[in-house]
Parts: sequence; C-alpha cells; structure tokens
Amino acid sequence: MEFLNKSLEANSAKRKPAENDILFSPVTINKMIVPNRIMMPAMHLNMIPTPYINDRIIAFYAARARGGAGALIAGYAGVNESSGGGVIGAYADDFIEGLSHLRKAMQLGDGKAGLQLNHAGRYAHSIMMEGKQAVAPSAVFSRFTHETPRALELEEIKQTIQDFADAAVRAKKAGFDFVEILSGTGYLISQFLSELTNQRYDEYGGSWENRMRFGLEIATAVRNAVGRDYPVMWRINGNDLMANGIGRIRLQEYAALIVKKGADAISVNVGWHEARIPQLVTEVPRAAYAYLARGIKECVDVPVIAGHRINDPQTARQMIEDDLCDMVAMGRPLIADPDLPKKAAEGRDSEIIHCIACAQGCFDHLFVVQPVECLCNPLAGHELTAVSGKTDSPKKILVCGGGPAGMSAAATAAQHGHEVVIYEKSERLGGQLLIAGSPPGREEFSVLASDLQAQLEPSGIKKVVIGAEVDEDVIDRENPDIVLLATGAVEIVPPIPGAGLPNVVSAWDVLSGRVRVGKRVAIIGGGAVGVETALFLAQKGTLPADAVKFLFVNRAEPVEDLYRLSTIGTKKIVIIEMLEHVGPDIGKSTRWGMMQDLHRHRVRITTSTRAKEITPAGVVVETENGVSEIAADTVVLALGSRSYNPLEEICKRKGISYKVLGDARRIAKAFDAIHQGYNVVREI
Repeated sequence: MEFLNKSLEANSAKRKPAENDILFSPVTINKMIVPNRIMMPAMHLNMIPTPYINDRIIAFYAARARGGAGALIAGYAGVNESSGGGVIGAYADDFIEGLSHLRKAMQLGDGKAGLQLNHAGRYAHSIMMEGKQAVAPSAVFSRFTHETPRALELEEIKQTIQDFADAAVRAKKAGFDFVEILSGTGYLISQFLSELTNQRYDEYGGSWENRMRFGLEIATAVRNAVGRDYPVMWRINGNDLMANGIGRIRLQEYAALIVKKGADAISVNVGWHEARIPQLVTEVPRAAYAYLARGIKECVDVPVIAGHRINDPQTARQMIEDDLCDMVAMGRPLIADPDLPKKAAEGRDSEIIHCIACAQGCFDHLFVVQPVECLCNPLAGHELTAVSGKTDSPKKILVCGGGPAGMSAAATAAQHGHEVVIYEKSERLGGQLLIAGSPPGREEFSVLASDLQAQLEPSGIKKVVIGAEVDEDVIDRENPDIVLLATGAVEIVPPIPGAGLPNVVSAWDVLSGRVRVGKRVAIIGGGAVGVETALFLAQKGTLPADAVKFLFVNRAEPVEDLYRLSTIGTKKIVIIEMLEHVGPDIGKSTRWGMMQDLHRHRVRITTSTRAKEITPAGVVVETENGVSEIAADTVVLALGSRSYNPLEEICKRKGISYKVLGDARRIAKAFDAIHQGYNVVREI
C-alpha cells in the first residue's frame, strides 16, 4: 500500500507464528481435549424472540466457530419457565432439535461446543415473562429490574435443582461437548450465596454453609445426571464487587467445594450487574481482574479460565505463561473479530480488530431490547445478510476522509473488488477516534483507529494520500466513478460574546494536546465531549499507575493519601451545562462510571446554567438564581459539532455519483459511522 506522505507508515508488521505458542496448545477438561486456550463465553445476544433457536443466532456462532476458538459456549439457556425471558430454552424436550442445530454450527471449526445453563432469579423482568413475578431466595427488591421477586418455597428450590440437572441432560442429548452452570453475576445461584439477597431461615439460608447448599446440590445433581465422563464447567464470580457482598476469599472456598462436587473446570468472572465498580467498559485496564482467576487456580486442581477485558492475544499468552489461568475467555473480542484466534495462530496479530469495550453495540443494545451488534464489526449479528465475493462491475471509488466512516467504507469496497483511493487532509488517519482516545481510560478508541488502518492493505487498497484535502482538481485528476464523502465535522463555535478571546480554546484542541490550559478551567457544554475533556484535564497532576504501585509497595505513603494523590489533580474544573443533566449522549453502560469519575476527581458540575458571556476573567452565567460569574483562566468550548461537507455541490455540478456518510451526513457516534461505511457498499 502506497502512502503518499511518508511520515505515516502502514501498520502492517506481522508476528511470526510461534512453534510452541502456549495460547494454541491443547488443554484437557475431564476427557475432552480443547485444541487451544481461547474460549468464547456465553453472552446474552437478544437474537431470538422466542426460546427456540433461529437462523440468526446459528449464523452468528458459525462465524465464531470458523474463526478458530478452542471452545464456544452459547447461552444462557433457561432451566425452567421462570429463568427469564428472551433467552434460549432448555427446559423442555421440544428445544433439543433446535439446540442440536446450534451445536452443529458451533462445531464447524475444531473447537468444542458448550451450553450455559442459568436461572436469572430476581434479575428476570416480569415484562419478559408475560407478567409473571420473578422468583428468588427472598423477596428483596432488585435495583436491576426495579421489581420485587417472590421468595421460592422449599419444594420449588428442590424442583429448580432438578431442573438444572434435566436441562444438562438435554444439552448432552443435543450433542453439546460440555455444559456450563452460571453461578455468578447476581443471578439465582449467586443470590443464594449472598446475605444481601438471601434472608432465609431454613436450610438454604443463614450461615455461609447453608447459603452454599443450593449451588452445591445443583453441582451434585448435574454430575449424577450427565455421568462422570461428561465435562461440566462452572462460571463463578471471583469477587461480586458488592458492598457487604462476597469477596474473593470465600468465593475461592466455594470454587474448591464446587470442584469436589463434580466441576471439571472453573470459569472466573467478576461482579454483579448491580455493582458500582466498572467491569467491562474501556476504562477497565486489560486483564485487570486476572488476579481473581489466579486466586481460584491456587485452590483447585482443574483448569481455570480467566475473563474480562482480555482483548488481545499477547495479553492472553502472558496470563497463561504467568500461571494466572489455563485458558482465557474472550467474549466481546470475538464479537468484534470472529477470526481473532485464526489470525493469532497465523501470526497476523496486526490484522486483528480489537474490542474497545465501548459497550455501544452490545450492552447498550440489551438495555433497549435490541439484538447485539458491534461498533468495531458491522457484520456482527448480520452474518445471514452479509455480502460476500467480488463485484461483477468494479468501479473506481474516491474516498474523501480517513476517519472511521471513510476507512470502513474503503476497506469494504476494496474487499469487494473495487479500486479505492483514500484522501485525508490531516497528517493521520483516524479522525475523531484519535480525539476520543485522548482521555485516560479511553485509549482503546485510538487502538481502533490503528486497527481500521491496518485493514486497508489486506483489503487491497493500494493508494492512501494524507495531508491533502480533496478539491475539484483532485476529483478531476482521480476521475472516479463514485465519490464517498466522509469529510467529518467541525466544532460548533457558539454566538456567545467573548468566544474569540485568547483565553478561549476548543475541546478538540485540548484533547489533541494542541493547547495549554490554566489552573482554573470552565468547560461550556456537558455532553460526551465536555465530560471527556473534564476527565482528561482532571487527571493532570495525579499519580500515574506505575508511581502508585511503586509508592504502595514501598509503603512510602498511607493508602488514603495515595488515593487522594491519584484522584485530585492540579486543575480546578467546572462544567457549565444548559440542560438538567450532563452526559445525556453517553451510553448507559459507560455513563454511570464516568459520572463517578467526575465526582471522585472533584469536577464541579453546574446544570440548568446558561453561559451569557465570556470575559478575560471567566464566564458570566445565568441560572434561576440570577446572573453571576464563574472565574476561569481558560474557557473550553465543548458544544458539539456540525457536519462538514464542502464537496457535495462540486459532485452535483460535475454529475459524479456520490454518497455522504459519517458525520458529514449527520452527527452521530462512531458506531453509526463505521456501520454506514460498511453498508454504503451495498448501495454501490
């Protein structure tokens, strides 16, 4: 691939396949030999409107099976009708045929196929169960569903234990290589474990031994039902991350007892859905929770699988080599790139599209009862309708703009046989992904920019021109059949008196490191960019992670002082927002964590506040209490952006076919830009 600005090098380095790569060595679970150490864990996908398997979910798992994962687990599958709505059914023999079709798709590669069994308990929404009330150990209100469940009667507990065993037998009859029991994440079995949700006074409540009884009896029942040679895995929390909940030491004890009762492997996850500590989003460092798998691995003699924020092969290799775990669970990374295992095995790590843990297409979709998709992978969830093969009528396509929409469109068009050339006016490809990746904890967005660039050469694109803006002369010289206008957006400069003063800067310039700011900073605009800018500046002067570890290990400062030095920086920041709340355009999975960060970094938030004027001393604002001035050395404008599309009129005048995509078409999220870029090729 030719880059006409030599300062930018293609990200095309390839790792040589290792002859003794531990990630691709087999591991034995019971008598089942798993060909490699990458497992796709069960995830709720919301792809089936009924408990019966459909073609959409089959196609989804077939793509992951062909991608080379050592094991794949579908689910969860409900063990009875009160298990929760919108999930796979395993509570009647009628489901076996569909489960068998799913299992066959999951075995299209060399990997093993498993089915996860679960009961949601108080996490089941009544609206998803035709109005039926959820059941749980005790009638404790659920902050997850905002409903109160009904306490299970003793005979219902016994029947639910048998339901788990019966569902395991159905999975075995459907041909699955193994089953997994979910005993974590705040679902029914973990509800029995915790005093927060188990307030019973019978044999299943009270003492820790009694609260473990439900899970241990399920382990015994399942083992007796499927026989000693059939692999049974358990997925448990390493720490539930709940205040006054169950910590890692007791859960290590529980894991050891589960193994004694018949578990052949332990998969370790973290946290309940209600927990207020981030578990899956981008601010969580890669492999941050690997220590939980290590703790359980030291207590059991069966394979242990580590999960959460393991999105690249090298991290996975290092974890296994360091004896933190025996396998790694890569869920959303295999949504983002089904071929991740195959690419890693072939030494093509640089071609992997990494999950950036944005949660925009996966968890945020679940909150609005939509099927799982992926910001990074427009094909995820749409495998049945994917366009494959080369076009019969190749065209020359000029892509104007090297942001997420432009690169997505360019790579897709080239893969389908079109001749593609990209022009980008800045010195780097990536567009606003590079800005989004500037704040601490958001670096994965910059990784996505690099990943999209890395797809260009393998897709067949030969020419990328950077540092050059497209004009009429460029269009004439390239003589394209089609022009894709992905020219992005520009920041909005508000008609506020004083907006042109020297102490006023833009949020994009702050995040890009192009300007310096003073000690007191007022940010006008509390949307996503304003919040990200505030967090970016709030980190200034705080202790970096390596310094915290050094000072802690050497006991140089008290722990509370280290916390303060890690959270209180050298800037005093205030966000000025007209609306009643900040961050309304931030995804639900991410927003609550960012709001916590604003609080702990002591960012002042003023809502229902209108900026009337900017002065050399700060910002004059108006609230219901009247007019006042907020002192600031620097004022940052973070009021959003508007579409930038200067080439459409030229294309119209010259009669050239064109498509507008990304922010140039309509201001939206990176999710929309990348999906538009992929889908526009269908229209060509």
